[in-house]
Amino acid sequence: MNIFGIGPLEFTLIIFIALIVLGPNDMVKAGRTLGHWLRKIVMSQEWKAVQNASRELRTLPNKLIREAGIEEARQAMNDQMADVRKISNDIQSDFQHIQTDLSYQVAPSQNKQTINETQNDALPPPSNSPDTNSPGEI
Repeated sequence: MNIFGIGPLEFTLIIFIALIVLGPNDMVKAGRTLGHWLRKIVMSQEWKAVQNASRELRTLPNKLIREAGIEEARQAMNDQMADVRKISNDIQSDFQHIQTDLSYQVAPSQNKQTINETQNDALPPPSNSPDTNSPGEI
């Protein structure tokens, strides 16, 4: 909570110093006088003019944007960007389908070679050991 740019800690320090300098009796009078001045300032036409000017300065950028039509141009640009993104996604999807189809077309010939190699690896090597009895040997 900041009042006139003064935080709670600074406000407490100011009150403490005022209490020491003015004393408890004069502090009440000073508070009333200060409140009366602040009320006069806040209710004055000058203060209202300052508030109106401040409000206008805060809303000026939005007002200028509306008057210049930038908002409509920005919306149109966002719509176009959405269309471009959609087209890009469609192209990317088509590219992936083509890549999948090509890999399927190339894969069967490679798959046959891989299957033959796998079958050859799975067969046991021919054995020439003397333990095996062949029909012609005794």
